[in-house]
Amino acid sequence: MKYIGMPAGMWALLSRSFRSHLVSVLGFSPKYAGAVTVSAKKKYQKIIAKLPEFEKDDRFKMNIVNCAMFSAFLLSMKTRPSVEKITEYYAQSMMIWPMKWFCRMSGKKKFSDQDIQGMKATAALNAADRNPYSWNMEYLPYEDGSGYEARFSKCGICTLMKELGLYDLVPAMCRLDYTMSEAGGVSDFVRENTLASGGPYCDCGYKKKK
Repeated sequence: MKYIGMPAGMWALLSRSFRSHLVSVLGFSPKYAGAVTVSAKKKYQKIIAKLPEFEKDDRFKMNIVNCAMFSAFLLSMKTRPSVEKITEYYAQSMMIWPMKWFCRMSGKKKFSDQDIQGMKATAALNAADRNPYSWNMEYLPYEDGSGYEARFSKCGICTLMKELGLYDLVPAMCRLDYTMSEAGGVSDFVRENTLASGGPYCDCGYKKKK
């Protein structure tokens, strides 16, 4: 994958937040946070360069780019904080105002015909059959009309973080699904299984708020 385009754009958008929360959440000194960020950019570019290009209709490219950035920061730390602290760090680093705006805009389209057709198209694509860093998904509408479940049998984040020796920290990224759903304002996120915890699949359920 080329660094130009989305990967470079996401670094420009998020790296300052990732750096500042090294201090405010993880308690690192500003000097050490700066050194981690310098190292992380190099590792991020290296990770991106090893990833294949995503298909045009693959909606999960941003997910793997965010995973690469998060992983680069983790790999640049001399000591690894607890999963709980890393989870808080990732959520606060990601949820800057443009991301909150993105979630609100996405929330306005949630459960619309456009949203449903997009989910069906993603399910039909089965991109992970050709790209191990993408996802395979089923679209499963709830029978009572209260929303739908996106059920993932293959996960690019699991693949990449396992390769990087960070598999135990996949739940820190998964937790953001709840945060983003809440920021969207129209759905309650529900989950019972994850691949990272040994489940048969990852279920991402979106129930309409009453």
